[in-house]
This record gives sequence, C-alpha cells and structure tokens, in this order.
Amino acid sequence: MPASSHPLDRNALALAVLRISVGILFLIFAEYKVFGTQFTLDGGFQFWINRFLEDGAYPFMKPILKNFVLAHSTPIAFLVAYGEIAIGLSLVFGVLVRLASFFGLIFMLSLLFSSNYPGPNAPFWQYFGASLDHSVLALCFLTFLIGRADAVLSLKLARKKEKPLLF
Repeated sequence: MPASSHPLDRNALALAVLRISVGILFLIFAEYKVFGTQFTLDGGFQFWINRFLEDGAYPFMKPILKNFVLAHSTPIAFLVAYGEIAIGLSLVFGVLVRLASFFGLIFMLSLLFSSNYPGPNAPFWQYFGASLDHSVLALCFLTFLIGRADAVLSLKLARKKEKPLLF
C-alpha cells in the first residue's frame, strides 16, 4: 500500500494540524473584531490604515489605501472582521478550505504590501525580513491551496461517514 493512501498518513495529519492551528489564530484575530465595535465602528480599522500609510505601505499601495480603503472604511472593516472569522471557521472545520485559503492568501498579500515596506534603499533581503509576519501565513495558505489540507480531521470526512484518522 502506498504511503500516501495509508489511513494514518503523517503528512496529511501534519497538514491538517497546521490548517487547524492557522484557523485558530484567525478565530483569535477575528473575535474582538466581530464581537466588539472598536475595530469596525469606533475607528480601529481606520487607525491601522493610517498607521500603515505613515509607517510601511509600499508606494503602489498608498493611493489604494487613501482613496479607496479609507473612503469605504466601515464596510471594509466589516469585510475584514467577518472574512477573518469565515477563514478561521473554514480552516478549523475543514470545510471549503481551498476557497478560504485563496481569500486568506489575498488578505495576507494585501497586509504585506500595506504594512511591510522596508524603504526604498533597503537591501533585497530586508524585504523578506520585514514581511515575515504576513509572508509565513501567506505561504501556509498557498500550501493549503496546493495540497489536500482537508484530507483528514475535517467535517468533510464526517459527512462521508469515513473512519476518523485518529480513532
């Protein structure tokens, strides 16, 4: 029997654990945004966009942040909050993982280009060093898109009434 079809495939289990862990992180990030008003209605989102504009947006992102994001800040704040919770729930439960990973990748790249610009005179390697807080999660989402992150420990399996991986 090939290793990839073994019911206790360690790679599939590792990918599922990473998927669930990233999902939990997103649920933690989303919790205060969805269940409170500081981020969505009381200026928290606008605070961060203004900080990005002052401290670290890539030059090509500044007009987008100023002219579009700030102009539509309340709906976009709600999109961010509920998008984070949707991504988190999807990853934790293993439902629509590729779709959630696609939007998670777009979200992480948006954050990376909005907040991780090291400056025009920075050495090439500093672009990567400055982006670690967003690029690592972007790579996780890319991995979930490429792989079968929902192959184990997911509701998809429970619906099919297959044997759970660990039991």
